[in-house]
Amino acid sequence: MNYRSDKYGNQLSILGFGCMRFPQTMGKINMEETEREIMTAYRSGVNYFDTAYVYPGSEAALGEILAKNNIRQDVYIATKLPHYLIKSLSGLERLFNEQLKHLQTDYIDYYLMHMLTDTATWNRLKALGIEQWLEDKKKSGAIRQVGFSYHGNSDMFCQLLDAYDWDFCQIQYNYMDEHSQAGRRGLHHAHQ
Repeated sequence: MNYRSDKYGNQLSILGFGCMRFPQTMGKINMEETEREIMTAYRSGVNYFDTAYVYPGSEAALGEILAKNNIRQDVYIATKLPHYLIKSLSGLERLFNEQLKHLQTDYIDYYLMHMLTDTATWNRLKALGIEQWLEDKKKSGAIRQVGFSYHGNSDMFCQLLDAYDWDFCQIQYNYMDEHSQAGRRGLHHAHQ
């Protein structure tokens, strides 16, 4: 496996494991098959696992498997805040603690604002006090790095990049259409 350094020198596998669609049997996550897939990836050198609060059962399944195999300390977990469900700081705190419980951990390596689409949404979160909340979580070690996932156009992506001192961002990039969503221009702006 090849690795790349993040902003702080952590070595991440260039291939991550997306936890959005774990195998299912009769509408429920098939834990045996999911564990087999996660552990195969882990043994192959994958150390970055991406999940989200809104992926049904995903955080809990990932947390259970990492704890069962005693590998939490060897991997990086990325999960996402469903900002569209947040109406207050107390609600944010409650949801974050629920995520920690699901993941059976006391910290999140990469915490993303899920599907942050525009600066108006970011400004709404700022008005709730999210910047101080994030700073406090980073100081305590409960969140190691803060980012956002994005599915809009390149103009708004660049504006969001400049709206906060993000540690990272996650975009969908299509080599066959380098101008959709954040696109090549957004990718280069993020690199800068």
